[in-house]
Amino acid sequence: MTHKNLSDQDITAATQTWLKSVIIEHNICPFAKRELEKQSIYFGITHETEIEQCLLQLMLECDRLDTEPDIETTLLIYPAAFTEFDDYLDFIEIAETLLIEQGYEGTYQLASFHPDYCFQGSDPDDAANYTNRSPYPLLHLLRETSIERGVASHSDPENIPQQNIELTRKLGLAKMQALLTACYPVKP
Repeated sequence: MTHKNLSDQDITAATQTWLKSVIIEHNICPFAKRELEKQSIYFGITHETEIEQCLLQLMLECDRLDTEPDIETTLLIYPAAFTEFDDYLDFIEIAETLLIEQGYEGTYQLASFHPDYCFQGSDPDDAANYTNRSPYPLLHLLRETSIERGVASHSDPENIPQQNIELTRKLGLAKMQALLTACYPVKP
């Protein structure tokens, strides 16, 4: 889905719809609902396409988390960049290195989501890929302390990924595709 002619409001709405109807509704992330209800998720959008500018935006979001403790997590959306999944994977690698270089290792962690996400070694049509498929390329910037609290409060955190794989495969490819497609705003 292209972002052209979509406002930031449309892009945010599509991402929020995905978060509610896929991630929360199907309990892909058992910690997301609480943060959405608390309104502690920041939705950032950058229309930059150059890697350097996209990385700069990531650092600005780290600064935001450093100074705004009421924000628990950030979803940084890149609707104009990284349309090719391989380019996105290259970007993630650079972004993770940058976090370490900037002293954020142990403070923030990145989770990755992309419309064409495909786990290494998996078939692109495996419904399990939809655990990490989102309407637009995005980075989920998480506080490490939040991850630790969430894991400590969950009865079986180690099995969350396997449960998600089983769930998405049970729902099936067509259902997962429909759920993601339904997130996009319809333009006349």
